Amino acid sequence: MSAMLFSETLHESWAQTFKMEQVLFEVRTEHQHLVIFRNAYWGTVMALDGIIQTTEKDEFIYHEMMTHVPLLAHGDAKKVLIIGGGDGGILREVVKHAAVEAVTQVEIDAQVIEMCKQYLPNHSAGAFEDPRVTIIIDDGVNFVRTTDEQFDVIISDSTDPVGPGEVLFSSPFYEGVKRCLKPGGVFVAQNGVVFMQRDEVTTSAQRLRPLFADVHFYHAAVPTYVGGAMTFAWATDNTPLRQQPVEVIRERFERSGIQTRYYTPEVHVASFALPQYVLALMG
Repeated sequence: MSAMLFSETLHESWAQTFKMEQVLFEVRTEHQHLVIFRNAYWGTVMALDGIIQTTEKDEFIYHEMMTHVPLLAHGDAKKVLIIGGGDGGILREVVKHAAVEAVTQVEIDAQVIEMCKQYLPNHSAGAFEDPRVTIIIDDGVNFVRTTDEQFDVIISDSTDPVGPGEVLFSSPFYEGVKRCLKPGGVFVAQNGVVFMQRDEVTTSAQRLRPLFADVHFYHAAVPTYVGGAMTFAWATDNTPLRQQPVEVIRERFERSGIQTRYYTPEVHVASFALPQYVLALMG
């Protein structure tokens, strides 16, 4: 019996296809269609609503860049907020920072967390049990608009702007982020593979600029997010944080004692250097 095929539906004109050696779990939750399967090369793979979210093989690139760039740029983050990120990969990287005193994670779909604990345990690597962590099952937009807390770093690890993830690219969400970000804090967000999803960079820049003094993007190539480099939105009122010399970032990184597989201080600094076509999309 030949393996079943999973074809991603993110782009109308182009798709990537995975062999599904084994379907480990599949459910249609209240919010989305979730499937977890095994692939001989990529290991365990998770897809939501027909779109690949994460694989065991290359997740470290995305999660390290989403986490260590803002935290080490900030340099003194005590309270961190994660929006989304139910697989636990961002959380795993955040709790590596001993100086972080409290992490709040807001995930709309409790089933995603439970299924990832079971089928992708290396993503969270026990981070959900860290005593500094508080998990809240709620809509991210609602949380940032109503919470009384403020955070040094806010990381939006959302799905693409379709289905439940769409509101996490909206002006009301960004306004809520601004509201609960401490002065001098940093907000970062998954912003799509720019070559294939060009409008996302333009739209995010337009919506963030009225709220923050410094709006930019940084990037990294994640193999299963096909089409080139993925961009991450960056927004802060503390403009110098983005322009720190590599020596400063290296000192913080070495002092942290964190072990990484992709992130380096040199990659951190270089990731903010954008191709001309991306700068043009920012307007």
